[in-house]
Amino acid sequence: QLQASGGGLVQAGGSLRLSCAASGRTSSIYTMAWFRQAPGKEREFVACISRRDYRTYYADSVKGRFTMSRDNAKSTVYLQMNSLKPEDTAVYYCAADRFGTTRPEVGEYDYWGQGTLVTVSS
Repeated sequence: QLQASGGGLVQAGGSLRLSCAASGRTSSIYTMAWFRQAPGKEREFVACISRRDYRTYYADSVKGRFTMSRDNAKSTVYLQMNSLKPEDTAVYYCAADRFGTTRPEVGEYDYWGQGTLVTVSS
């Protein structure tokens, strides 16, 4: 089970930190990722982090502004979002994979959290 938290309302240029805690069979989780879905749009990849080497991958739209990290001891990942823009407004979902993928496709991930809403006002 994945539990995301930390969403809220922030002004453009502001920051938020999202958290996603995994519970249950966490030893089977390798890659964890963040996706987002804006109203009327498809769910899109934001970032992912490998459990094995902590390497991170980002969508071009968030590179340099968002930073993903993980604490394996707590089975938790974080997404630090800085310099937020109105176009970052979306429901943010955390996801997890059992096989070590770092691909950005939705179908590559086996587990999904419930989502947390981020709203950036202009």
